[in-house]
Amino acid sequence: MIPLRTVTGKTFYINSDLIYRIDESFDTMITMVNGNTVRVADTAEEINQKIIQYKRTIMCPEREARE
Repeated sequence: MIPLRTVTGKTFYINSDLIYRIDESFDTMITMVNGNTVRVADTAEEINQKIIQYKRTIMCPEREARE
C-alpha cells in the first residue's frame, strides 16, 4: 500500500495493485479496478514513483537494505 494525500492534505493509504488508471487535470483522479474514483493532491508522477518504490521493497528487499 502506498501513502497518498487528499486534496485537504490528509494522508491515507491505497492498494496500488487495484489502480486501473490515473488522470491529471486540476486534481489527480485515480480510477480503481472496480470503477470507484479517488481525487488526490499527489501528481501522477509522484504516485508512479511511490508505486515503483513500493514494488522494489517487495520484489528486492535486499536491494533496499543496501541503499
